[in-house]
Amino acid sequence: MMNPSELQKIADWLIDGARSAVNPSHMMAEVCERLVQAGLPLWRVGVFVQTLHPGIFGVSFIWRPGAEVVVGSADSDPRNSPEFKNSPLAILYNEGREVRYRLDDPESQRFPFFEDMRAEGVTDYVALPLRFTSGSIHGASWTTKQPGGFSGDELAALKMLVPPLTRVIEIVNLSRTASNLLDTYVGNRAGERILAGQIRRGHADTMHAAIWLSDLRGFTALSDRLPAETVVDILNQYFDCQVHAIKTHGGEVLKFMGDGLLAVFPIAETIHDAEEVCGHVLEAARESRNSVDAMHYPIGETIERFRFGVALHVGKILFGNIGGGNRLDFTCIGPAVNLAARLEKIAGRLHRTIVASAGFARICQSEWTDLGEFPIAGFSKAERVYGLQDETPGG
Repeated sequence: MMNPSELQKIADWLIDGARSAVNPSHMMAEVCERLVQAGLPLWRVGVFVQTLHPGIFGVSFIWRPGAEVVVGSADSDPRNSPEFKNSPLAILYNEGREVRYRLDDPESQRFPFFEDMRAEGVTDYVALPLRFTSGSIHGASWTTKQPGGFSGDELAALKMLVPPLTRVIEIVNLSRTASNLLDTYVGNRAGERILAGQIRRGHADTMHAAIWLSDLRGFTALSDRLPAETVVDILNQYFDCQVHAIKTHGGEVLKFMGDGLLAVFPIAETIHDAEEVCGHVLEAARESRNSVDAMHYPIGETIERFRFGVALHVGKILFGNIGGGNRLDFTCIGPAVNLAARLEKIAGRLHRTIVASAGFARICQSEWTDLGEFPIAGFSKAERVYGLQDETPGG
């Protein structure tokens, strides 16, 4: 028997923001478990939400009694897939209405999804639309193993709880969207700072970091002779060769500047940490070099090959908000960044892929070769530049 007072408590908990839930999965588990305790005979519950993310179309949360919530994601729009078109959720999304099937109804036989549900002993299925304030429609499905399926009162209870549940899901989704987009466009550390309220112009912190500054050789000539769409595709593939290695080894990409890439690897104040971080930076540079070397792009009857250069340096940077009016950029500045930029140009002149400052080479003990001392525009002293012994000029 359902307990109306407990159902109202669940509704009030949702209206109050489901504050005891520490994350979406926990919220999903808690609301389902509370509903079962209130007398709703739930078996499998699914929530399906489309999200705004460049690499993820949507996420799903599946709950079953006594099991962890299973979180899934779709990289692309699944609505054109045969599996989705032959599912009851397709009706919900296409028509924006409730979908219900008793699994002993011959009509339910047309959905392959119900075969697995019958094997689990499910007797009834209902999918209810979750309508966000933006007008977008998402979905939640509810199943039971109760003989005869859901009663009228049980369905009414579910429908009563859907509006407050939808508001909580929408708020969580908006928060995740904001975090995902900030991570995508400004980087994880910058995104965390922005969400934490560090949004005032001039608000900046000093950071000790290894600095990575790279660019694609011959990009100007490449962009002049190829269609813009082809250049964009090449750049995306080229950046893929670096970003994965940078992130895997603890770095964060701050900027894409045409064919240029600026990344930082934060360093704690100990020399041991500096050695470890710089070692990871060099490993990321080697991996990126190999990936770019292996990058082939067919253009007409020819195959384009690519080369890039990366300068590695260590120093203090100012990390924060810089801009004019109400248009700000979360970036890093300082002499260390300027020096890395100058070193990257020297790498091009020397036909080297990886070069390092004296400071970086001193911390990162590797097989370096002294390439000489070079005057640096804007700096009073010349800088000694180092290259890898396993790399020949032009290689």
